[in-house]
Amino acid sequence: MSVHDSGRPPVDTSEEGPRGRSASFGLPAATALVVGSIIGTGVFALPLALAPYGPVALVAFVLVTVGALALAVTFGRLSERVPGSGGPYVYAREAFGEFAGFLTAWSYWITAWAGNAAIAVAWVGYVEVFVNKGHHTGASVAIALAGLWLPAIVNLAGVRSIGAFQVVTTVLKFLPLAFMATAGLLFVKSGNFGAFNAGGGSALGAVSAAGAIALFSYIGLETASVAAGRVRDPKRNVPRATVYGTLACAAIYLLGTLAVFGTVPHDRLASSTAPFTDAMNGIAGGTWAGNLVAAAAIVSGLGALNGWTMICAEMPMAAARDGLFPAAFTRTRREVPVFGIVSATVLASVLTVISYTRFTQVFTEIVLLSVLTAVIPYLVSAAAQLYWLVRRGREELSRRRFARDVTVTVLAMGFSYWSIQGSGYQTVYYGLFTVLLGIPVYIWLKRPHTRPAAAPPTGTATPR
Repeated sequence: MSVHDSGRPPVDTSEEGPRGRSASFGLPAATALVVGSIIGTGVFALPLALAPYGPVALVAFVLVTVGALALAVTFGRLSERVPGSGGPYVYAREAFGEFAGFLTAWSYWITAWAGNAAIAVAWVGYVEVFVNKGHHTGASVAIALAGLWLPAIVNLAGVRSIGAFQVVTTVLKFLPLAFMATAGLLFVKSGNFGAFNAGGGSALGAVSAAGAIALFSYIGLETASVAAGRVRDPKRNVPRATVYGTLACAAIYLLGTLAVFGTVPHDRLASSTAPFTDAMNGIAGGTWAGNLVAAAAIVSGLGALNGWTMICAEMPMAAARDGLFPAAFTRTRREVPVFGIVSATVLASVLTVISYTRFTQVFTEIVLLSVLTAVIPYLVSAAAQLYWLVRRGREELSRRRFARDVTVTVLAMGFSYWSIQGSGYQTVYYGLFTVLLGIPVYIWLKRPHTRPAAAPPTGTATPR
């Protein structure tokens, strides 16, 4: 425990989880939560967002994968130390105190509901393979809102519904992606890739910019640690679920994106709203195969939204129980944090409507905002791990384990800094502004706990 821990009750590490909640997720369900949260519709829309950069974006994807794996290992180590629910919020609070914990929870909360808006926008592109093929804005908005609220209803039905829904949707969406990542490679043609650096700028700048977008595909690798209080034997299962889930997604992502780049001509890919569908149609001929992929993407999006809707409420609930988020987030019904789910879905709905009416590149612009607000908790979590290693690592770990953990943690921190740099000046400006809006909220939350200083006795000079 850090110097900030005095007077705070220890984190509950029992199988029942904090506050007596039943631990409903075993290793398969926890891994499915990670995979289901990582693989949403983001991977299905990612080739479109990366297409303007050309194949150099694949280099960025490799670097992002290495960084994501470093983060996964870091979160696994942190969850062994603090296995209760809350993830990055708990790690920041334990290492650096309440204010750091609050800003981390606030930033991650923004990531969760803004990311849901991005998933919903990408999900619409695949729904419109079957309906609203003219992409009329009003109908697109209605489809996106339906995609946001259906998983919210599933979450409100109870925790066991969440776990079952997550496992089923993860299996259904993993199969077509696995096909593209294996058999799809047999149909790759070098002429489809186009210019290596299609943007025409510096290759380093293209890698940084593409990397920031690619990172969106890995947001969710920490979800098992956020919901650790609902996982059986969290010290053992959360690290394994985090690493196993991230590794599985990494293999699918790298090979699947390579297959799409190599099977869809670059000019066509840059204007596609459903790139995996176009790739499958090119491989199989006709439209039936692409329709199957579109259906898988629809299921995938619902599964990701299902998991993220739970995460939207889970971290604020942990923070609210410590007095660092409004008390309304602690209200539950059948162990479900109703206020957190509904409020996050309302905010995601508002952002979705604004996106379709104001943004020129709807998916990409929401993605960059989500990435920035996610990287801040990632960076703070890696810093918390490094802080613990510097203070107590040499005493508690073998020399080899200490050197390995320090190397991985420094890599995770460096990757986080690089991701912030690649988000672009405008995104950093708006993202930082959004995060700092939490400061007045923190002051308001702490106000009831402050007492006015006693007036000095009469005739006593007030000290300066």
